[in-house]
Amino acid sequence: MTKTVLVVEDEVSIATLLQYNLERVGYEVLLAHDGKVGLETALEHAPDLIILDLMLPTMDGMEVCKELRSQKSNIPIIMLTARDDEFDKVLGLELGADDYMTKPFSPREVVARVKAVLRRFTQAPVQEQDDNEKSVYHYGKLQVFPERFEAFLDDVPLEFTPKEFELLIHLLENKNRVLTRDQLLSAVWNYDFAGDTRIVDVHISHLRDKIEENSRKPKFIKTIRGIGYKFEEPKSI
Repeated sequence: MTKTVLVVEDEVSIATLLQYNLERVGYEVLLAHDGKVGLETALEHAPDLIILDLMLPTMDGMEVCKELRSQKSNIPIIMLTARDDEFDKVLGLELGADDYMTKPFSPREVVARVKAVLRRFTQAPVQEQDDNEKSVYHYGKLQVFPERFEAFLDDVPLEFTPKEFELLIHLLENKNRVLTRDQLLSAVWNYDFAGDTRIVDVHISHLRDKIEENSRKPKFIKTIRGIGYKFEEPKSI
C-alpha cells in the first residue's frame, strides 16, 4: 500500500525538490505552503508521515505540531529548520516531533530518514487480544503490545508518538539493564545526534507522564544518576 507524506514547507523550491525525490521512490506526496493549510491537510487526510518546516506563515511548525499532538494525532513528524538552534530542537521534540533536520540538507538523507521512520513505526492492524500473543509486556496495571503499537495503563489506552513508543520498547527489551543516554541515542535515534542527550531526557519525561501514576516518583523508569536510565519491574504494583 502506497504511503503518503505531507510536506509543509513555504519555500516552493524546497517543497518541490522534496516532492520529486519522495515520489521517485514511490511515496504519494501532499503539499502545503503554510501552517494553517498544513494542519488542515494533516487532520483531513491523516498522512503516514509529515515533513514540517519550523518557520511558516499563518502558523509556525511548533504551533502545528502542538495542535496535532493535542488532538491525539500520532503521525510521525520530521521537523525542518534553517536555524541550527539547540533550543528550537529541544522545544520541537518536547512538543511531539519525532526527528529534526537542519537546512541545508541532502534530499537523499531526507528520503532515508522517511524510510527509516515508516519502516519502524508502521502500525500493525489492531487485532483482538490473544493470550498467546508474543512479546507482550505486562507489569501490574501497565500492558504493552509492541506488534500492535498499543499500551494500556489500568485498562486505559495510552497515546504515544512513534519515537516515544520505540524508546519504551527498547527500555522494556532491556529490563533491569542500565542504559546510558548515548546508548539510547544510538539505539533509538540511529543516526548522528551525538551530544544531544537532552533529546533522551525529553522523551523519558514524556513516557513517565504517560505510564507512571506519579511521574515525580516513577516506579518503572528509574534515573541512574550520572549514567542514564533503566526500566525495572516494581516490587509491588
